[in-house]
Amino acid sequence: MKAATSRADDRGAAAVEFALVLPLLLILIFGIIDFGRMLNAKITLSEAAREGARATALLGSDAGSARARSAADGYAINDPDIRSCPSSPGSDDDATVTVTYQFQFITPLSLLLGAGGDGTVDLSAKGVMPCLG
Repeated sequence: MKAATSRADDRGAAAVEFALVLPLLLILIFGIIDFGRMLNAKITLSEAAREGARATALLGSDAGSARARSAADGYAINDPDIRSCPSSPGSDDDATVTVTYQFQFITPLSLLLGAGGDGTVDLSAKGVMPCLG
């Protein structure tokens, strides 16, 4: 008879342990999902800024903006902030392109992190390329 009551107690203990561990496990899984998505977006933004700066240094600001949007690979970036080369560039002049994107969390992790009320975080990347002189 003693063995039957200890098994019932064990089932209750397992349920309590599961209830304690489940929220931590879900936070970990949600963090992995959203961090991976955010890292992918940041890498893509860095590439878009670099490509935009390269096109700006070679072809001008209109080409740089178009190239940055094209390299953003479907991310709805805001208008790139472009500083193009002067008409007669010096050896220390650079073309710079800064792109920004509003990242949207897909998990409830934004509530725990205190992200904006709408669950977004602003990501930005800057690309710099020397002007050809």
